[in-house]
Amino acid sequence: MTESGNGFFATRGVSIDVARVHKTYKTAAEEVHAVRDLDWKVEPGQALAIIGPSGCGKTTLLNLLGGMDRPSGGRIVVDGEELGQASERALERYRLLKVGFVFQFFNLIPTLTASENLELPMMVAGMDPWKRTQRSARLLEMVGLGAKGPKRPEQLSGGEQQRVAVALALANDPSLILADEPTGNLDSTTTEVIATLLVSLAAQHGKTVIMSSHDPKAVGCFPSVHPMRDGVFTAP
Repeated sequence: MTESGNGFFATRGVSIDVARVHKTYKTAAEEVHAVRDLDWKVEPGQALAIIGPSGCGKTTLLNLLGGMDRPSGGRIVVDGEELGQASERALERYRLLKVGFVFQFFNLIPTLTASENLELPMMVAGMDPWKRTQRSARLLEMVGLGAKGPKRPEQLSGGEQQRVAVALALANDPSLILADEPTGNLDSTTTEVIATLLVSLAAQHGKTVIMSSHDPKAVGCFPSVHPMRDGVFTAP
């Protein structure tokens, strides 16, 4: 990874163009229309929040943007690359290097320390061991956990685990951060800390950040909020 600019984050945010995208899941009993003919444009370096109740389609949309699922129809273009037409190998590389994911349940490996959790995706990306050690330490410092590197997840509070999860999302210097209900299990004070940290990744480091939530308080610091219901964006 080449460091430039602020000396730590080399990549900038991505542009996203969603055109008439829909996603349908078929079950034995019915078809579920999770996303319906959605059009959306996101500029590089924006911080946006999607708010809506459970089942409204926000997680499906983040999965589509993250290359974890393919649309049933329409086009998703991220920095000129159409995700629906990409090969599985290309999507694997996209998820490893271009996208950072933050989930509600932290997704930390319990047998690894905080530092080791951060270093794992760097190792998969082929980063040199000394760079992994240096970068994981700096990421933990950035999220206010510089002394917690040797701790395993069970030795950290829920808020601390989620801050490690945010640092983990930044391990390979991605351009796009997707956070799916990252504050769902946190108290109101920690919710504000995590949401503010995510917004700062766009404001201070130029990342494109998209967070989903059902909680109006969680999205309060985001400059742009998109209500969602029944697979489409609705008026604020």
